Amino acid sequence: MTSALLPTYARAPIAFERGEGAWLVARDGERYLDFGAGIAVNALGHAHPHLVEALTSQAQKLWHTSNLFEIPDGERLGQRLVDATFADVAFFANSGAEANEAAIKMARKYHAVGGHPERFRIITFEGAFHGRTLATIAAGGQAKYIEGFGPKVDGFDQVPTGDFDALEAAIGPETAALMIEPIQGEGGVRVIPHEHLRALRALCDAHGLLLIMDEVQTGVGRTGRLFAHEWSGVTPDIMSAAKGIGGGFPLGVCLATAEAARGMTAGTHGTTFGGNPLAMAVGNAVLDVVLADGFLDRVGQVGLLLKQRLAALQDRHPTVIREIRGDGLMLGLKLGVLNTDFAAAARDMHLLVIPAGDNVVRLLPPLIITDADVAEAVSRLDATATALETRTQGAAA
Repeated sequence: MTSALLPTYARAPIAFERGEGAWLVARDGERYLDFGAGIAVNALGHAHPHLVEALTSQAQKLWHTSNLFEIPDGERLGQRLVDATFADVAFFANSGAEANEAAIKMARKYHAVGGHPERFRIITFEGAFHGRTLATIAAGGQAKYIEGFGPKVDGFDQVPTGDFDALEAAIGPETAALMIEPIQGEGGVRVIPHEHLRALRALCDAHGLLLIMDEVQTGVGRTGRLFAHEWSGVTPDIMSAAKGIGGGFPLGVCLATAEAARGMTAGTHGTTFGGNPLAMAVGNAVLDVVLADGFLDRVGQVGLLLKQRLAALQDRHPTVIREIRGDGLMLGLKLGVLNTDFAAAARDMHLLVIPAGDNVVRLLPPLIITDADVAEAVSRLDATATALETRTQGAAA
């Protein structure tokens, strides 16, 4: 079949038509255990009844008005996020890339209104992924995303993660901010040590820089705290979030202190769809669940269980699984086989995982998974590793 879609994705030959909890059902009726969650998006699984009710109820009343008018549920969601975080203000968008664009613009504007428009450069870290717009691919700095799209957008400098000598050398009179993911997702589930995040905060304070946390993938409970930076005790000036905050509905947000956002006055930034009534209804419903007593504790517990079971799996298959990375329910397997081969073999076992950089596959299940889901996933991962070992031994023979 010839598709009218732009061929920018190598799509697996499966089409899903419905889901429930951590499970998806394909059009042929086959059931798959979803440990990808739409790349950390379906934080509450599929067809969560509270989200379904919120969306359908709002859809029967009002979909869109634009930000030319007040949106009460947006005010409520913004206040709830402010109350739960370091932030004073929120700006709603449709995606993580848009939230990061807002963060980048906010950091530049902060210095411009402070009398230093020359301070526009942002230091980012090798292996980062901040989105697919021209600015955010420049921020990420990965050649495979930049190649062929003209000159790289100016204003971004990359340094190796953890190399503080290189970082200090990169800070200059034009530097405005540092931007980092607490755990690099696309980059291979590489956890930034808490002491490194604390050192970045100290550097920002010493040099008058803003600290931007990209929590698009790590946020909204993924690591067992509402946002991953909380584990380090570090407070950013600006933070982006998306993916899980909409539970599957397109939603992003840029959160900031009032000081960091001082330049973002009327007319300086905008969005047509961001923060519309449908998105705000779903975002509030997600917070209803994630902020409920015990929910985040449960994420931590099941994440620890999964990590322990994966460690046992690594012991059984050391040539396939070389390393286990991550925190909470954002885990990665560094592999001794191609990650794309592993993901395909897991799919044959009706388990969905997500390839990442550094030859890693990500395990990003819905935050509502049960102990039984963990046991089932590990069983299927075991079968996947065994199949790949058998294939490798057969090829060697």
